[in-house]
Amino acid sequence: MREIFQNKTFVKLFFAMVTSQMGTIVGNMAFAFYLLDRFSGQPYLATLAELMYSLPTLVVFLFVGVLADRLDRQKIAEYSDWIRAILTLFLIFSFITSIVPLMFAILFLRSAVSKFFFPAEAGLIQGILSKEQYQTAAGLNMMVHSIFMLFGVGMGAITYKLLGIYWAFIIDGLSFVVSAMLIKSCQIHEEARLPNGHFKIKELNIKQTIHDFKEGGGYILNKKLLLTLIMGFFLFGFINGGFAILPLFTMKYKLSPENYEWYASLFGIVFGSGVFAGSALASVIGKKFKPYMIIIIGIILMSLTTVSMGLSTSIPLFFVFVGLTGIIIGPLNVALSGWLPSIVDPTFMGRVNGWIDPIMMLAQSVSLGLIALLFPKIIVTVDWIYYGIALLMLVIGIFYALTLPKLNEQEEKMTVEKSMPEVQV
Repeated sequence: MREIFQNKTFVKLFFAMVTSQMGTIVGNMAFAFYLLDRFSGQPYLATLAELMYSLPTLVVFLFVGVLADRLDRQKIAEYSDWIRAILTLFLIFSFITSIVPLMFAILFLRSAVSKFFFPAEAGLIQGILSKEQYQTAAGLNMMVHSIFMLFGVGMGAITYKLLGIYWAFIIDGLSFVVSAMLIKSCQIHEEARLPNGHFKIKELNIKQTIHDFKEGGGYILNKKLLLTLIMGFFLFGFINGGFAILPLFTMKYKLSPENYEWYASLFGIVFGSGVFAGSALASVIGKKFKPYMIIIIGIILMSLTTVSMGLSTSIPLFFVFVGLTGIIIGPLNVALSGWLPSIVDPTFMGRVNGWIDPIMMLAQSVSLGLIALLFPKIIVTVDWIYYGIALLMLVIGIFYALTLPKLNEQEEKMTVEKSMPEVQV
């Protein structure tokens, strides 16, 4: 841990990610409260807002990974922040004029631009750290993510209630400016920024883009372990879609209609505390168990706690299972995010992410679309959404249990064979 923070470039990129996420979470949560306040009889609007964060991936997926592998990753991450800061100004204007379709359109554009940030930033992190540090970096990112779960919903609620929707998005926009300036100040060697050498934007025509995208798909198909993980990610997308909106819906339409903002904030604190605790334990657990074991056991346990959340009829009991789910998901996410960089060639990292994101977001968009259509007209209670998510978790857990141990063994053998020096005859 100490060694990784002695890397000044990593520190700057780390805090750039922190500030960018902080503002985004405050703005997004404030917008969700705004919609539920002004349009409480139309819950589908809050679901549509979540769709605006996932659907853009399906529009830009062809270009995201290719650009992250072909162009300067540092500039992509920096420009992504600047563009989102400018779009936030237009978003504030849409609130002043109260044009709801314009709000959704700008949210869609902001989300589309953000899709270029994360593959570029992930590629930079991979390029400036050693393989031994990937797991530590993944643990740090997960702990930060859990802190935002702790305080993100609460920060969004407090900002919205005390300062209003305009200040929520002003904070949002300023966070992108700070993030962009931190990224710009980094001194990053060329191999990390341009792993495939110098390319000009003019050279990246649609034919080249499609070729690179197919090349990324071919790389995934040739690595059975990676392919199997990504197949599971498709079902994770459905799960993410459900959980994106369930905390608000559970409180608003089941457990506490009168105080849903407070309890939705408390959900973030309890769940985030669990993830934080789980992430802190991840390094200890990671030394005793292989990543695939943590992933399989974690997913199956999460299916049980998710069913229990659906069955809960009191707020305290519901939060007990929320906290347990957070504790389980911490090591699981660290295992996944720390494992992927070790099995993916750095020159293909952007193109692999360029496949993972649209696969997950396609499933997430379908999930959110189904919730918008079915709840509350056909699915009259949120409980059944929990049961559906739990079933998907169980399917993934069984699928991984049947495939990952064998594939991991094959991958380890191939790694050992590659590392052995060639014998000169």
